[in-house]
Amino acid sequence: MNVIFTELHGQHGARIGVATLDATASLNALTLPMIEALSAKLTAWATEPSIVCVVLRGNGEKAFCAGGDVLDLVTACRAQPGQVPDLARRFFADEYRLDHLIHRYPKPLLCWAHGYVMGGGMGLMQGAGVRIVTPSSRLAMPEISIGLYPDVGGSWFLARLPGKLGLFLGLTGAHINGRDALDLDLADRLLLDEQQDELLAGLQQLNWQEQSELQLNSLLKALEQQAAAQQPAAQWLPRRAKLDALLDVSDLPSAWHAISSLLDDQDPLLARAARTMSNGCPLTAHLVWEQIRRAKYLSLAQVFQMEYAISLNCCRHPEFAEGVRARLIDKDQTPHWHWPDVTTISPAEIAAHFQPVWEGEHPLADL
Repeated sequence: MNVIFTELHGQHGARIGVATLDATASLNALTLPMIEALSAKLTAWATEPSIVCVVLRGNGEKAFCAGGDVLDLVTACRAQPGQVPDLARRFFADEYRLDHLIHRYPKPLLCWAHGYVMGGGMGLMQGAGVRIVTPSSRLAMPEISIGLYPDVGGSWFLARLPGKLGLFLGLTGAHINGRDALDLDLADRLLLDEQQDELLAGLQQLNWQEQSELQLNSLLKALEQQAAAQQPAAQWLPRRAKLDALLDVSDLPSAWHAISSLLDDQDPLLARAARTMSNGCPLTAHLVWEQIRRAKYLSLAQVFQMEYAISLNCCRHPEFAEGVRARLIDKDQTPHWHWPDVTTISPAEIAAHFQPVWEGEHPLADL
């Protein structure tokens, strides 16, 4: 299962639930059994009166969670080309239900998001009531490289970033550090990596029966003040004006070509981002453009419902399986995209990725 659940004893019978991802060899990548276990335990803790707070974290120094474990999923997709494997229907439905549960959690839920926080890890983190990053944090939605798209609520949080930054980060998979995460409202606090034990001890000492929100806020502020001197330098807000002007375009091919113009830019951060996109999946880029456009007018539940359709359609089409093959299975780093030219993908093909692939009511209609 690779998830460890513990309960720490606090004051006056209070308990703090701690859920720890424990798959360090895969950088805590989420499997279906891990998703199911987290859903069951978080649901139980939500109604357990003695549980006053929940902490979600990952074992190992390198990552909170580097994404979803897509290898079994892609194996199923390759075995049934043109179809949606049952595993895909179950995996994405359960993952999005878990993410939605975290967004709507009725008790304080803190996520300790150190190291790599990518894809499915961002899905877990972004719904938390207190999103904690550290100097080691590296957040990203890197799906452009594997032919998927920024799911797990990515439509929601990318669409709400300042200016064109959400579009840029979705198209390039660029990493953001802890300071960037604070700047872009993708995190709430920056603490030091070595302060985790101090945070847990502090949670145990709070009086959860009286003014618990005030006490929790005071604890986090005190810890954050100790970490202030070690905040990394901001990367993306200082570049926002340039990126807003660059991506002031009317369609995705224009955005693709605009970012491609940065390939030889003297700013290494921008050049690296342009390289990643240029080696990435053109269809993914179209999906990023369209999901952000649509998400601006959707509720959180509607976002997950939209993403469920996109994800199942990605499993029916060849790009996702090919991207994972090239990046993670054969590791030749040379994906052969079915649609290699961003300018020749038809609007009908893009729109088809947003269409239902089930009969009757939406499987996530009850969110």
